[in-house]
Amino acid sequence: MTNKEINFEEVKEYLTKCSPETKIYIGADSERINADGIWYVDVLTCLIVHIDAKHGGKMFGQIRRERDYDKALNKPRMRMMMEAYAAADLYLRFVEIIDQYKIEIHLDIASDPVYGSNCAHSEAVGYIKGVCGLDAVTKPHSWAASNVADATKRLLAV
Repeated sequence: MTNKEINFEEVKEYLTKCSPETKIYIGADSERINADGIWYVDVLTCLIVHIDAKHGGKMFGQIRRERDYDKALNKPRMRMMMEAYAAADLYLRFVEIIDQYKIEIHLDIASDPVYGSNCAHSEAVGYIKGVCGLDAVTKPHSWAASNVADATKRLLAV
């Protein structure tokens, strides 16, 4: 699998056509993959431009494959933190062209302790707050992570 990155210039050009009312959503999700007996994580991040916060928009997506070091699959702390790192990285790469818009970062991490992904909830939310200065949106309200990131992976045909 080849890593795919969002084209900075393409996003910048697209944003020149958008009003200040436009909203930006950054979503992150991941999936475990076994390749030749070695476990990896495909970390998918997407940047969604919601024109005027009401007129549709456009998704830009990227995917990176990294080694999975989680030992307890029911508590995927490392994988959840990879998602937070990827979302923060995407935000930081694009902040100079998106900072005039309302921005939300969505993580596919459960806020309810009954779910395994909750094992990294406080760390991931704190990481986003510390690095990006934004409050992360988590499940069940993180649609840009749980739905759009999955759709972006299909669009990238990976």
